[in-house]
Amino acid sequence: MASMKSLRLLGNINRRAFSTSKTVATKQMTVRDALNSAMDEEMERDERVFILGEEVAQYDGAYKVTRGLWKKYGDKRVIDTPITEMGFAGIATGAAMAGLRPICEFMTFNFAMQAIDQIINSAAKTFYMSAGRVNVPIVFRGPNGAAAGVAAQHSQCFGAWYAHCPGLKVISPYNSEDCKGLLKAAIRDPDPVVFLENEILYGVQYTMSDEALSKDFVLPIGKAKIERPGKHITIVAHSKAVDTSLEAANELAGKGIEVEVINLRSLRPLDIETIGKSVMKTNHLISVEQGWPTCGIGAEILAKIMESEVFFHLDQPAIRITGADVPMPYTKSLEVAALPQSKNVVEAAKKLLKVK
Repeated sequence: MASMKSLRLLGNINRRAFSTSKTVATKQMTVRDALNSAMDEEMERDERVFILGEEVAQYDGAYKVTRGLWKKYGDKRVIDTPITEMGFAGIATGAAMAGLRPICEFMTFNFAMQAIDQIINSAAKTFYMSAGRVNVPIVFRGPNGAAAGVAAQHSQCFGAWYAHCPGLKVISPYNSEDCKGLLKAAIRDPDPVVFLENEILYGVQYTMSDEALSKDFVLPIGKAKIERPGKHITIVAHSKAVDTSLEAANELAGKGIEVEVINLRSLRPLDIETIGKSVMKTNHLISVEQGWPTCGIGAEILAKIMESEVFFHLDQPAIRITGADVPMPYTKSLEVAALPQSKNVVEAAKKLLKVK
């Protein structure tokens, strides 16, 4: 084990983050527009694809993610539903069993609890229980996790909940390229996919490469992305927590600490291979998530590392940084305290590397 290897590498290194993509970036696009573009392109490509949910049609979606699709594709393919998650999730699941490819939007995944029987008992289990005879090609999508000032019944992260369940693929994208490429992959997938978006990120613009702007752009489900290369410490995150981790990495770079930030993209399947290779290089690991700590995504990552040969490459015990183990407070100051901040990541990194 390289007990002090990383400390010897610390110096006056201060590299800027750079993309591992070989394509040339040409355009800025919001997460909202990237999701809209993905659905538009897939609906144009395959007439079996349709959207249903509350206010997705005439109102253009509660968060305007489905903006313009009802006018383009009409009532049969963009369908407003009553406020009954159990009902329209059941309709969508049945339609998928019959050969269509529904996109079922929840106004927030907190309300998807009303439809959990359809998601798990009907969609996730059917392929197995039918001995592979019945596929359920459905996408359950919508905002997940903490927004701002919407309190406990609107701020729960369901990443760990759904990743726990066999029969589902679970995607938690970060930026616009993630959202476009992975939503297209989810719509084309033969199995149920839970697609966990983030409300805070909907209006944020990210650079799109030439490749990502293409109608043929699809990202593989189950493959993480190294958002920022580094050699002193590995930070693994998903969704909004990637933003938090990159912010911390920028601050740590000013102190000569090079952080490798991994954007998970997919929670089930989990790309433990990419994480393991990074840890074998950096010898340190921190996981960051906005969800609760108990039985969380970070807990699963740390367990898998502990159970593998990668464990012997760790110079220090791995650390989880999570949301507080409480229902989300409404008060703004308490909401900030309940979510991981970049300063928490910076402090954890310094602790692991034993630097001030």
